[in-house]
Amino acid sequence: MFKKGSGKKNLVGLDIGSSSVKAVELGKKGASLQLVNLGFENLQTDTIVDGQIMELNNVSNVISQIFNDHQIRTTRVCAGVSGHSVIVKNIVLPQMSQEELQESFSWHAEEHIPFDIADVNLDYELTSKSQDALHVLMAACKSDKIANVKQAIQLAGMQPVIIDVDAFALQNCYEMNYQPHPGEIVALLNIGAATMNINILNGTRSIFARDASVGGSQYTSLLQKELGLSYEQAEAVKRGMALPDSVEPRPIQPIIETVSETLALEVKKTVDFYRATAQEGEAAIQKILLAGGGSKLPGLAEFLAHRFEIPVEVFDPFRQIEVDAKKFDPDYMREIVPEMAVAVGLALRGVEA
Repeated sequence: MFKKGSGKKNLVGLDIGSSSVKAVELGKKGASLQLVNLGFENLQTDTIVDGQIMELNNVSNVISQIFNDHQIRTTRVCAGVSGHSVIVKNIVLPQMSQEELQESFSWHAEEHIPFDIADVNLDYELTSKSQDALHVLMAACKSDKIANVKQAIQLAGMQPVIIDVDAFALQNCYEMNYQPHPGEIVALLNIGAATMNINILNGTRSIFARDASVGGSQYTSLLQKELGLSYEQAEAVKRGMALPDSVEPRPIQPIIETVSETLALEVKKTVDFYRATAQEGEAAIQKILLAGGGSKLPGLAEFLAHRFEIPVEVFDPFRQIEVDAKKFDPDYMREIVPEMAVAVGLALRGVEA
C-alpha cells in the first residue's frame, strides 16, 4: 500500500469495482505521460457483494477478457481495495527514530484498528514531524480481503505486485493531473456502485479519508422499487432516459434526491470531522471533485454544489495524460472517463520514480 515506486516499470492499474472492472496502462514519452491501454467491462449483478468477490471465476474471466480484447501484454498488476475492511487514519505518535517506528508501529496501530492485528496487512507513511511528535498516515486492510483480490488476479494468469487503497489511488491521480498547492483544500469523491471513497486533501497531504456504503446501485434499487422497473430499465432512467411507456408517468427527481440526500449526509459527516480536527489556520474545503460511475448521474454535481455551497466539478483523470484519438475513440472515452480515476491512479505506480 501507499505510493512507493514499483521497482520494475510498467504495471496495469486494475480497479475491480462491485459492478465493473477497469484496466489502465500508462507509459512515458519523454517527460509526458500517455495512455497505452484501457479496458472496461461490466460484471454480473452480485458477483461482488459488500466488497467481497463471491464469484472468483466470473471476475477472473472478465479480467482475462479485458487483457485479451485489448491485447494488453503486461501481466504485472496493481489493484486497489476499499470498503469496511480498510482502515485509513492519521495518527500522532511520540518522537522516535525511523527504526523504532518500524519496530513498534503495529503495537501503536493496534488501538486504532477494530480487527485483530494478526488478521490485517499494515502500512504507514510519515507525513510530518515536530520536536515532540510524529504525524503518521496509517492504512490497514484485512488480510483475507487482500487474498481475495489477489486470487482473482492470479486465476486470470496475472501477477498482483502491489495492492493499494482506492482512496490513495484517487489521490495519486489527482496530484498528477491537478498539481495542487499547499493550502488548497479539496474533497475527492469517487462514487462507485456500492461504495463512495472520500479523501479530503490539503495540497498533497491526505487529512481525512473514509469509505461510505452508498453508491450508484442505491439509485437503481430505489427506482426499481418505486416504479416497478427491471434493473436494466432503472439503470436507463437513472442515466436520464425517459420512463418506459408501460409505466405510469410520475416525477423522477424526488426519488433520485432521496438517495442524493443520503450520499450528501455521508459527505457532511466527513466534512464535519475535517472541521472538528482541522489544524489552526487550515481553510474550509474549497472544491469537490466527483469521480466514479455515480458522478455521471444527471444533476448530482449541481445538487452537491447547492447543498455545500462550494464548486463541484467532475474529475478528469486524463487531464495531463496524452490520449491518442486514433487509438481511443473520443466518444467512448467521454462516456467512461469519470469511472477511470482509480485505475489511472493505480497505473501511475508503474511510471513513477
